[in-house]
Amino acid sequence: MNIIATLAEELNVKTNQVEAVLKLLSEDCTIPFIARYRKEMTGALDEEQIARIAEQYKYLCNLEKRKEDVIRLIAEKDMLTPELESQIKNCTKLIEVEDLYRPFKEKKKTKATEAIKMGLEPLAKKIMAFPKNGNIDSLASGYNMPVAEAVLNASYIISEWVSDNAYMRQRVRNFIFNTGSIKAKKKKNSVDEKKVYEMYYDFTDRIKYIKHYRVLALNRGEKEGIITVNLDFDNEKVLEMYKEKYLKDKDSFVCPIVVDAINDALKRLILPSIEREIRAMLTENSSAEAIKTFKENLGKLLITKPIRNKTVLGFDPAFRTGCKLAVLNPYGEVLEIATIYPHEPHNKKAEAAKILRELITKYHIDIIAIGNGTASRESEMFVSKVIKGLPVKYNIVSEAGASVYSASKLAIAEFPDLTVEKRSAISIGRRIQDPLSELVKIDPKSIGVGEYQHDVNQTNLSEALDFTVQKIVNEVGVNINTASDSILKYVSGLTKKAIETIQNFKKSQAFKDRMEIKNLKGITPKIYEQCIGFLRINDGNNILDRTKIHLESYPLTYELLKKLDLNLTDIDTLEFKQTLKEINVEKISTELHADVYTIQDIIQELLNPGLDPRDNLPDVLLKSDVLTIDDLKEGMELQGTVRNVVSFGAFVDIGLKNDGLIHISKLSQEYIANPLEVIHVGDIITCYVDKIDKEKAKVNLRLI
Repeated sequence: MNIIATLAEELNVKTNQVEAVLKLLSEDCTIPFIARYRKEMTGALDEEQIARIAEQYKYLCNLEKRKEDVIRLIAEKDMLTPELESQIKNCTKLIEVEDLYRPFKEKKKTKATEAIKMGLEPLAKKIMAFPKNGNIDSLASGYNMPVAEAVLNASYIISEWVSDNAYMRQRVRNFIFNTGSIKAKKKKNSVDEKKVYEMYYDFTDRIKYIKHYRVLALNRGEKEGIITVNLDFDNEKVLEMYKEKYLKDKDSFVCPIVVDAINDALKRLILPSIEREIRAMLTENSSAEAIKTFKENLGKLLITKPIRNKTVLGFDPAFRTGCKLAVLNPYGEVLEIATIYPHEPHNKKAEAAKILRELITKYHIDIIAIGNGTASRESEMFVSKVIKGLPVKYNIVSEAGASVYSASKLAIAEFPDLTVEKRSAISIGRRIQDPLSELVKIDPKSIGVGEYQHDVNQTNLSEALDFTVQKIVNEVGVNINTASDSILKYVSGLTKKAIETIQNFKKSQAFKDRMEIKNLKGITPKIYEQCIGFLRINDGNNILDRTKIHLESYPLTYELLKKLDLNLTDIDTLEFKQTLKEINVEKISTELHADVYTIQDIIQELLNPGLDPRDNLPDVLLKSDVLTIDDLKEGMELQGTVRNVVSFGAFVDIGLKNDGLIHISKLSQEYIANPLEVIHVGDIITCYVDKIDKEKAKVNLRLI
């Protein structure tokens, strides 16, 4: 197999693009660096495409290694034929290689191996020759055991031969997958108090078309002992396939023996194995889809637009232990911490309202960020009454993972004298000021914007989410003078030692020039090359240091400016920008002997020096009054914030205790396979009330 050509075809890219990516990766270049600063080599492949090339290359290399091992192992047994070697080399999946290797594997103690030890392999071969003359008694005599016993044990050998046929296993696997169903039944005497798995008590779906979230739900219900799950298919058709393959002469007196051996192989060896393989394949594919959804949601959440230059009060709701308040200045620094008890069992509403109003007045608070956990809606109602007539608004903020962060070593080091709940209030407030900087402190799995996250491959999930965080951090860029360890660890190329060196430098002085980073101990040339374009110095000596322009392109940037008779000191003027907008990029790239991609990126950065991509996003939806389910009517138009997107729809915060659900069928007038085609976490949307269930306190919404 030509791995490069195969990769290019599978991923719909050119072979030279694949070669360039693999070369750069082998030189310890990071994916964000390759995507941003080596476009001329890769043809501007993005992070997802580069990661896919790396992932598939690893798989195909493992596949080729396994092929070589299998060919060697079979050759060592002196059983390798040119035809078999060709079949193995042409395999495109690991399971195909294992199917071909199955007959040659060293078998553990089986009924067949025991029968071979008895000397019955010659009898099995005689039976499979389908003799017409004679009878079974004469055929099976002379084996020092009764005829029936000899035939039975010889049949076990035949069963194993039948089971080991790679072509038939693949054929049956495809048949079951394409034509079979997956069924679930409630287990007798199983307890499902909340009826979580009610829809699966008597469930049937086609294997080929079952949705991934249903596969994961079935797996969980089965694991919890609530339901049983089985594959259902045409057993008779499968038997006919094998009879067609193995019954060479239907007139032979051994035909019933061979049919019994086939049935035994199917029941004991083939079908249980294939069913496990299909279930494993469904789980693997479903896990990949769920992880993909989680990645997409996490990316949208991380890139939520920050609310800048506002004084924020973080509000961590609670009943018995009181609501913790944290006043934060526009830079996220803590000004004051307080606790109020407006809810049961204390009900000190008047005292709590007085404290809250005093804090709002004292610090000129602009926004109150209320965590969406326990007592969230009660706190929202309380806050909305207190702020009436005051120039302050509020927002409900997801507090997923806030408790994880608040109890972490990082939070303890930052606020050693505060309780977990007070640290949580700080985290909630900072999430609205700069979501990215705060959320990177938390294990991405704890952020809770996916589905069935505990049912998927945890290693794959962690890798995918870490990749997403790294991608977003480097896309946004990091102000090195204000960056925490938590965000620096995601910057392209930076190691733990390099981060420690950077932070130690900042203890005595701020960075004024990117070149200062290069001279730090522990910053190797490779580390510097990979990280420097993603580190910003917003108030340094060189305007270019606040842009995404890589230091290696500074000479080219100066050359471009000289050719255009422009000066960096005029970078914010209309004349400067207008000149850049009128450039013929291809023409000037040729004149400067530079690639088009780099020139385009330089121009873009000069037009918008230090632009945060989040600034182009819609503003966060702020509120000043609370909504109750009694205020709603079917058809009413509402504004809401998308909190989570799952396979069957999206959950939207419209101001009620429970988020409203927009089912996938209500997202578009046209058919869509995935809600992510039209809606994303963090979107501010206009939606309509579709159905109200006051008894269950549930609201169904529609986008159309």
